[in-house]
Amino acid sequence: MNKIRILSIIAVFMVQVIYGLTFTFANDVIDAGHVRPFGFILLRVLGATCMFWLLSLFTPREKIETQDFVRFIVAAFFGLVLNMLTFFKGLEYTTPIHASVIMTVVPIVVLVFSSIFLKERITLLKMLGILLGFSGAIILSVYGRSTQSGDDIVLGNFLVFINAVSYSIYLILLKKLATKYHPFTFIRWLFLFGSIMVLPFGYSELAAVEWHLFTPYIWLSVLFVVIAATFGTYLLNPLALQHLKASTVSIFLYIQPVVAGIFAVIMGSDHVNSVKIVASALIFSGVYLVTRRPKS
Repeated sequence: MNKIRILSIIAVFMVQVIYGLTFTFANDVIDAGHVRPFGFILLRVLGATCMFWLLSLFTPREKIETQDFVRFIVAAFFGLVLNMLTFFKGLEYTTPIHASVIMTVVPIVVLVFSSIFLKERITLLKMLGILLGFSGAIILSVYGRSTQSGDDIVLGNFLVFINAVSYSIYLILLKKLATKYHPFTFIRWLFLFGSIMVLPFGYSELAAVEWHLFTPYIWLSVLFVVIAATFGTYLLNPLALQHLKASTVSIFLYIQPVVAGIFAVIMGSDHVNSVKIVASALIFSGVYLVTRRPKS
């Protein structure tokens, strides 16, 4: 395994660790009632957009073909607009544990889409890795459910499922863009188009925010979601996709339920037992099998 591939795997691993923490942070902000879901999304996208365009001032310029702007708009819709709107609205009705487990359908959807649109070969090793990871996630969900139910679990879970499918489509589109342009080139346009599309949904909710009511923890959670879970992850994912297959990147999503469980233990809301250890081992084994390169 070469150095670039190792760094790419570390990058995509960090993305899933950040996302695993985001379920709790975002849910706490929404449950506190200080920011409504769509207002939170607009704040998240606008904040990251500003950071990406500031970053572009210090990076080389690259010419973009006119027809590719249509791809940017479509990728922004699936990767930012539909993805975030359904995720945050879903968190309003469901729990972080439910949401993180539902997201484990992404590798399966990406694997199917990759074989159709990217002509990626589905190997037996990959299928075994996905089966192991999915089994671990299911076991973890059965024994790791939150004691507090959302207002409408079924609706919330359905919205998170739509988010998962949307994210899968985004990864496929992103793979095509990442092989043609450097991430610094297209990611700023992706967020600019995304912020324009999100604006009508979140403007009124963001305008109604009473910032003086924010506690230090709420401020920390908001900053984490904007800086780490948006700017950081949307920068690392395309960098990793330059050297990894879309299906390989998606399998790392199985790490999210593990991170959610570990974070719950740290926060004192859960405990470790043998079942959770076995489930975590299955998930990481699945990730290992999928990321292994077949011998020539």
